[in-house]
Amino acid sequence: MKKIITTSNAPAPIGPYNQAVLSGNTLYTSGQIAFNPETGELVLDDIETETKQVMENLKAVLKAANMTFENVIKSSIFISNMDDFGRINAIYGSYFVDATAPARETVEVARLPKSVNVEISMIAVK
Repeated sequence: MKKIITTSNAPAPIGPYNQAVLSGNTLYTSGQIAFNPETGELVLDDIETETKQVMENLKAVLKAANMTFENVIKSSIFISNMDDFGRINAIYGSYFVDATAPARETVEVARLPKSVNVEISMIAVK
Protein backbone atom coordinates (compact mmCIF):
# COMPACT_ATOMS: atom_id res chain seq x y z
CA MET A 1 0.00 0.00 0.00
CA LYS A 2 2.97 2.34 0.25
CA LYS A 3 5.08 3.65 -2.60
CA ILE A 4 8.60 4.94 -2.04
CA ILE A 5 9.24 8.29 -3.72
CA THR A 6 12.79 9.12 -4.79
CA THR A 7 14.38 11.73 -7.01
CA SER A 8 17.94 12.62 -7.91
CA ASN A 9 16.84 16.28 -7.74
CA ALA A 10 16.85 16.15 -3.93
CA PRO A 11 19.55 14.86 -1.59
CA ALA A 12 19.83 11.11 -1.17
CA PRO A 13 18.98 9.84 2.32
CA ILE A 14 21.87 9.71 4.78
CA GLY A 15 20.31 6.97 6.90
CA PRO A 16 17.69 4.22 6.91
CA TYR A 17 14.84 6.28 5.47
CA ASN A 18 13.46 7.44 2.10
CA GLN A 19 12.89 10.92 0.71
CA ALA A 20 9.13 10.36 0.88
CA VAL A 21 6.47 7.70 1.18
CA LEU A 22 3.15 7.83 -0.65
CA SER A 23 0.32 5.99 1.11
CA GLY A 24 -2.92 6.19 -0.80
CA ASN A 25 -3.25 9.86 -1.74
CA THR A 26 -1.09 11.10 1.13
CA LEU A 27 2.60 11.91 0.80
CA TYR A 28 4.86 12.00 3.85
CA THR A 29 8.21 13.66 3.20
CA SER A 30 11.26 13.08 5.31
CA GLY A 31 12.83 16.15 6.82
CA GLN A 32 14.99 17.99 4.35
CA ILE A 33 18.12 19.92 5.20
CA ALA A 34 20.18 22.19 2.96
CA PHE A 35 22.17 19.62 0.99
CA ASN A 36 22.67 20.69 -2.61
CA PRO A 37 21.78 17.51 -4.55
CA GLU A 38 24.15 18.42 -7.41
CA THR A 39 27.25 18.89 -5.25
CA GLY A 40 26.40 16.90 -2.12
CA GLU A 41 27.54 19.91 -0.09
CA LEU A 42 25.60 21.75 2.58
CA VAL A 43 24.44 25.26 1.69
CA LEU A 44 25.01 27.23 4.89
CA ASP A 45 25.97 30.69 3.59
CA ASP A 46 23.18 32.38 5.58
CA ILE A 47 19.79 31.34 6.98
CA GLU A 48 17.88 32.61 3.93
CA THR A 49 20.03 30.65 1.47
CA GLU A 50 19.88 27.59 3.70
CA THR A 51 16.09 27.77 3.97
CA LYS A 52 15.73 28.26 0.21
CA GLN A 53 17.78 25.09 -0.43
CA VAL A 54 15.58 23.15 2.01
CA MET A 55 12.44 24.37 0.22
CA GLU A 56 13.89 23.57 -3.21
CA ASN A 57 14.67 20.05 -1.98
CA LEU A 58 11.09 19.67 -0.79
CA LYS A 59 9.81 21.06 -4.10
CA ALA A 60 11.79 18.34 -5.93
CA VAL A 61 10.37 15.60 -3.70
CA LEU A 62 6.82 16.90 -4.18
CA LYS A 63 7.37 17.03 -7.95
CA ALA A 64 8.58 13.42 -7.94
CA ALA A 65 5.18 12.52 -6.48
CA ASN A 66 3.35 14.71 -9.05
CA MET A 67 2.49 17.28 -6.41
CA THR A 68 3.26 20.93 -5.65
CA PHE A 69 3.25 23.12 -2.55
CA GLU A 70 -0.50 23.57 -3.18
CA ASN A 71 -0.92 19.92 -2.12
CA VAL A 72 0.81 20.44 1.24
CA ILE A 73 -1.55 20.27 4.20
CA LYS A 74 0.97 20.20 7.08
CA SER A 75 4.55 21.35 7.60
CA SER A 76 6.91 20.83 10.51
CA ILE A 77 9.81 23.23 10.86
CA PHE A 78 12.69 22.53 13.21
CA ILE A 79 15.16 25.34 13.83
CA SER A 80 18.25 25.61 15.99
CA ASN A 81 17.71 29.27 16.91
CA MET A 82 14.27 30.87 17.30
CA ASP A 83 15.90 34.24 16.58
CA ASP A 84 16.06 33.08 12.93
CA PHE A 85 12.29 32.50 12.79
CA GLY A 86 11.41 35.69 10.89
CA ARG A 87 13.98 35.16 8.17
CA ILE A 88 13.10 31.46 7.80
CA ASN A 89 9.40 32.31 7.74
CA ALA A 90 9.89 34.89 4.96
CA ILE A 91 11.56 32.34 2.66
CA TYR A 92 9.18 29.51 3.62
CA GLY A 93 6.15 31.76 3.08
CA SER A 94 7.27 32.73 -0.41
CA TYR A 95 6.51 29.17 -1.55
CA PHE A 96 2.84 29.35 -0.51
CA VAL A 97 -0.27 31.40 -1.14
CA ASP A 98 -1.32 32.78 2.25
CA ALA A 99 -4.99 31.92 1.79
CA THR A 100 -4.23 28.22 1.18
CA ALA A 101 -1.05 27.78 3.25
CA PRO A 102 -0.81 24.52 5.21
CA ALA A 103 -1.08 23.99 8.93
CA ARG A 104 2.33 24.18 10.59
CA GLU A 105 4.38 24.05 13.73
CA THR A 106 7.81 25.57 14.26
CA VAL A 107 9.97 24.19 17.05
CA GLU A 108 13.37 25.23 18.32
CA VAL A 109 15.58 22.21 18.93
CA ALA A 110 18.97 21.74 20.58
CA ARG A 111 20.63 20.27 17.48
CA LEU A 112 19.82 19.10 13.96
CA PRO A 113 21.55 16.57 11.67
CA LYS A 114 24.92 17.78 10.36
CA SER A 115 24.53 20.77 12.74
CA VAL A 116 22.34 22.63 10.23
CA ASN A 117 20.06 25.49 11.26
CA VAL A 118 16.74 24.37 9.75
CA GLU A 119 14.97 21.14 8.78
CA ILE A 120 11.48 20.94 7.28
CA SER A 121 9.15 18.02 6.60
CA MET A 122 5.72 18.04 4.98
CA ILE A 123 2.54 16.07 4.48
CA ALA A 124 0.73 16.53 1.17
CA VAL A 125 -2.49 15.12 -0.29
CA LYS A 126 -3.57 14.71 -3.92
